[in-house]
Order: sequence, then structure tokens, then C-alpha cells
Amino acid sequence: MAITGGTNLNSVPASQQQTLSTNYLDLSSADNAGWGQQYLPDLMEKEAEVFGPRTISGFLSQVGAEEAMTADQVIWSEQSRLHLSYKGNISGTGVFTCETDMDDNAITTTHGVRLNDTVLIANANGVFKALVSSITGAAITVLTYDAATVAALTTSKATTLLVYGSEYAKGVGYNQVGGTHSDTRGANEPQFKTFTNKPIIMKDYYEVSGSDASRIGWIETSSEEGGAGYLWYLKAESDTRARFNDYIEMSMLESVKGSGSNGVDAFLRDDADNVGTQGLFDAIEDRGNVTTGVTGVNASTDLAEFDAILAEFDKQGAIEENMMFVNRATSLAMDDMLAAMNSYGAGGTSYGVFNNSEDMALNLGFSGFRRGSYDFYKSDFRYLNDLATRGGINAANATNALRGVMIPAGTSTVYDQQMGSNIKRPFLHVRYRASQTDDRRMKSWVTGSVGAATTALDAMQLHFLTERCLITQGANNFMLLK
Repeated sequence: MAITGGTNLNSVPASQQQTLSTNYLDLSSADNAGWGQQYLPDLMEKEAEVFGPRTISGFLSQVGAEEAMTADQVIWSEQSRLHLSYKGNISGTGVFTCETDMDDNAITTTHGVRLNDTVLIANANGVFKALVSSITGAAITVLTYDAATVAALTTSKATTLLVYGSEYAKGVGYNQVGGTHSDTRGANEPQFKTFTNKPIIMKDYYEVSGSDASRIGWIETSSEEGGAGYLWYLKAESDTRARFNDYIEMSMLESVKGSGSNGVDAFLRDDADNVGTQGLFDAIEDRGNVTTGVTGVNASTDLAEFDAILAEFDKQGAIEENMMFVNRATSLAMDDMLAAMNSYGAGGTSYGVFNNSEDMALNLGFSGFRRGSYDFYKSDFRYLNDLATRGGINAANATNALRGVMIPAGTSTVYDQQMGSNIKRPFLHVRYRASQTDDRRMKSWVTGSVGAATTALDAMQLHFLTERCLITQGANNFMLLK
């Protein structure tokens, strides 16, 4: 019986020691630029890592904490300011019309100014000390101590009223000012604000067929998690897991709540709850502080801008230690700003408090500094630099580019509605759904017929799921750099 080789079989031996088209294994690509060479190529078995560490997760683990919950939403309360101060306008007859509090929240009749309060009245026309003689809703009539009358300024919110004490005549009650009248002083009740956030469900999965799972490759692969091997599906599974972890982090930073009437609500919602969750950036823009810098390009690149930030922090919680996570341009600009504060040494450039000799590498960077009573610690934020993440978004729209974020260090005391008590929490912490039955912090499970068979599918499916939200407490102490 004759055996006939295939017409494309490339392994016919030759009688002479020479290279022919019929006596070598042609594993080349279509353009004959691969294995189809006279000599075996020098194979570099290690996969090149050309992008460095590709994952951006880890930011929240540095500045926050994680805690389990069982409810569909998180409710917490934050204290209001202790002292009473309002903005409004004032007439020539000494009637101050209250418009907003110092955080620009609209005020009508719910202000805390009372009869017989002593107040400071300040506007562009001067500073006056006065006593409250009558109150009708938002209209507060004052009598001056040190002037005939308070200078009028009817411009909206151009006049500030600050309560600094009270004064009474001898032998009178709370409802009397030199005689009997119907005005009532009333008691001040502490005010607080309640905030809520809800978790979102995130899912992803990876799939590899049974045939591919049993195939060995000829390139050694590695992953950010430290795994290595010659199976391509191990590399792909690890990349999927790393990408999902990054999605978790980015969602806690970028997410916003649905309005209740938009397209996403109609597409996803199956109950009375709105979709979405409030991430860090949206919480700061909603309840915190935003600076665009002196030039409007790079925030916080000179002391004038930092002094403005300090003045704003003085108005808020005055947290002394703050961590700055910034992009590369802002980080370098801060280094240059700090270096400019140094009088250069005669023997060469001298940065900081260390000695830069001619025999050592010159350190031109700074990790932190102190200004006034505040300490700032600077760190690069890879998420804002990487072209495949926010770095690319910043490049596409420089006007609204996000340059960094300032986060207070330490903890805050809040009232937790679930626990029914005051508790200390990091300013940032993640709540994830968990119970004795199901922990949804980071679930993963395998289905299919590869390995431990669970279904008839000739493949392995690796599933990922999490349900979580970010709690941003005391957002008035945060600063977003744009």
C-alpha cells in the first residue's frame, strides 16, 4: 500500500546537507517572516511588560477603610456649624433680611437669630455692632451700639450678620426689652444634615474553552498579581480580574446618582430606588470645595493659591494633615514652587533640608511641606496620569481636566442611623453588602466543565461580582483640583 504525503507537507528529507523548501518545518506566518528562516530564531520566552504596572487600584485602600452592611442604603448625619452667621441685605432702617447661611444654603424663617442677641453687621460700608430688637420671619431688625444706623446695602448676600452674644435689662424675662411685648426668644435646637448613598452591583466574567485551557503556549506570561506561566488563559483570566478591580476603584471615584427620570433609570430600574451611586469626585463637587488655581490651568502651583486653600480650610473643619493625590504636571509644578522658595546655594542647587553634594544624585522632588498650621503630603495619582484612564480624559478636555484631590487625614465623628450611636469613621470608607449567607465584597466563582464540572458547557467561566458604595463624610474638608 502506497502512502502519499499531503501536498503541503513540508518535511521531505534531502539527500544532501542543504537548505531546501522541502526539508524544514515551516511554521512561518504568511509573509515568511517568522519561523521560516534558515536558522532557528533566538526565542525570547518572557513576555515584555512595556506599560509597567497597568492597574490603578490601591488609592482607596490608602485613604479609607471597608465595612460590611446589610441594608439597601447608607444614612448618616453630619453636624452643622456651631455658631450662627448669615448672609443677606440690610436697609437704611436697620432691617437685615436673611437669605442664606455661610454655606449658601437658602434660609427663610429657619434661622437661629433670636430676640436680644448681640450681632456684628459687616458689609462694604463698614462693621457695626448691634442688638436684635424684633424678628418677623427672615426680617431681623437691629439697633446699633456705636452708630446712628447701619449703613444700607441692598445687594443680595453682600452683608454678613454674626451672633456673638446677648444682653438684657435688669429684672426682665426672655420676652421683654425694656417692657412687655409679644416677641418670643425661643430656644435654639442643634441642626444636622442627613445624607444617603446606595450601593451598586458590578459584574464581569471570563471564559475559556476546554481545548484552549489544555493548550500550552511558548511565551511565558506574567500578571500584576504575581502569577506566571505558559498558559495564555491564565494571563487573560488575571487581566480580567485586575481590570475588574480597577473598575471597582474607578466606580467609587467617578459614579453619580441618577436623577430618577433619565434614560439609565428607565433602562435599569426595577423598583423605587434610583440608579447609580455617588462617587468621591461628585461628592466633593456637591458638598466640598473646588479650586481651579490662580492660572486656571494647574491648581496649587504657587503660594498664593495655597494660601487661598488654607483660608477656605480655616472656614471648614481646619483638619491639619491633608493628603494630596495629583497628576504629574501638578506634582512637578508643586516641586518647582517649593524649590523657588529656596535661595540657591553657592556650590550648586540646594533643595530641601538635606545636603546635595556633587557626589550624590540631586533630589529635585518634594513629598510634602508645611504652610501655616497645615501639613500637606503629596503623592502621584496614577489614575490621573495613565492615558488609558483619566489621563486620556484630561487630554481630551483640558478645560475640565481633573488635576488632583486633597483628602483630610484622620477620622470624623458622625451619627450612624443603622447603629443608633455616634461613631468614628475615616472620612472615606467603602460599605459593601454582606451577611452570614453571602459576602458581596468581592465574589468569584467558577462554572463550566473544565476542572470541577458544574455544567455541560465545554468551557470554564470565571465570574466576578461586588455590591458597594463609597461614603464621603465631611466633604467640606475635601478639595478638588481642576
